[in-house]
Amino acid sequence: MSQIKFLFSILFLIFFTSCIDSKVKKIDFFEIDRDKYSDKLEGFWLGQSIANWTGLITEMDKIGNIGEIKTGEFYTEDDWGGKDQPSIWSSETSNDEINFVFRESGEMWGSDDDTDIEYMYQELLYNSKEIVLSPEKIRDAWIKHIKLEEENFLWVSNQKAFDLMNNGVLPPQTSDPTLNEHFDMIDAQLTTEIFGLLSPINYKNALKMSNLPIRTTARGDAALISEFYVIIHSLASTIDFNEPLDEELIRISDFASSILDENSYSFPMYEFVKSKFKSGITWEQTRDSIYQRYQVDQKDGYDITSRNLYCNGCFASGINFAASLVSYFYGKGNFKETIKIATLSGWDSDNPASTWGGLLGFIYGKDKIEKIFNKSMSSTYNIHRTRQNFKNNGIDDFRNMSMKGIEIVDNVVKKTGGIVDQINNKWIIKN
Repeated sequence: MSQIKFLFSILFLIFFTSCIDSKVKKIDFFEIDRDKYSDKLEGFWLGQSIANWTGLITEMDKIGNIGEIKTGEFYTEDDWGGKDQPSIWSSETSNDEINFVFRESGEMWGSDDDTDIEYMYQELLYNSKEIVLSPEKIRDAWIKHIKLEEENFLWVSNQKAFDLMNNGVLPPQTSDPTLNEHFDMIDAQLTTEIFGLLSPINYKNALKMSNLPIRTTARGDAALISEFYVIIHSLASTIDFNEPLDEELIRISDFASSILDENSYSFPMYEFVKSKFKSGITWEQTRDSIYQRYQVDQKDGYDITSRNLYCNGCFASGINFAASLVSYFYGKGNFKETIKIATLSGWDSDNPASTWGGLLGFIYGKDKIEKIFNKSMSSTYNIHRTRQNFKNNGIDDFRNMSMKGIEIVDNVVKKTGGIVDQINNKWIIKN
């Protein structure tokens, strides 16, 4: 009997032994504490909200000087704490200061297009108990929760897809380039990152879950860039806090970049921004370099400028992807610094800010985010600022939202071959 036990022990150790290759740490099984993950999901919603509302201050203030709309010199680090300058929609200088935005206890975070469709998808997964949404369920949710006649906080590809749904077209045809001319805009990047968090570590399943939501509004490089973000969020649970966080972030983004098309602009764009970061120049110089390379010189097949779009394609997936990488690399995992750079980098600034604010909010968790700013913040969230037909007149809170996320992950883990260990309150997820 002792020999059998010994043999079993050896086999057990071999089974769970990890090895490391050049890009990603390989472990047979991951164990994730469900309570800690709940705090991380709260951090995701809080981090997104802080970053979203901070980035909104400078949204479309700076898009360059090509085309009919010219916005002058880009922001630099010196502009942080200064006055917000006019955007493409207004010639007036606002009284807003370019600084972090908070909601204190007793106040309420309002939804925006960077958080509201993710909220909608989470509710849909939670209520349906499914992990892959059908075209009909996506269409029905959009029509139910998005206003038709009033201001609905949709733009470019999201708005076109919504119009098509109301005319009987189902996803993914709603992003068909012959029907939706905005298929290569930013929309999917800001509505689907959450699928990575709802399938921790199992990024292949995260891609399966997000495939149709992404292609509701995106095709080509825009869809692949959205998948890049999904993979990063899924692999965030593999981060080793015994290693420098900036190196761990590059590890998972390098792995995620394999999804990008080497024969189109997205992969060369990733490599270009990373190379500029590695060269030691400032983030402002790197941002100016991507503007010159992609919007002025139209390198790597990025032809937005030649298409003569409104605001020179300031909503485009590509240029905003490049801008997001500037804050991702140069922020080095520092929450404040990442959001500052994202807010100042230009173009659709609230979107990259929100993406990385959510990711780092998840990595740190709600409690640590509040410690970073040395303040307790509101956890109340009003989805009815932008959407409609949710329970409790649209008033929710991050704790409740995170617990729904936990139940969804429970379902995902069970349906993808993992174990929900209720006794020890953890997930065991096969890598």
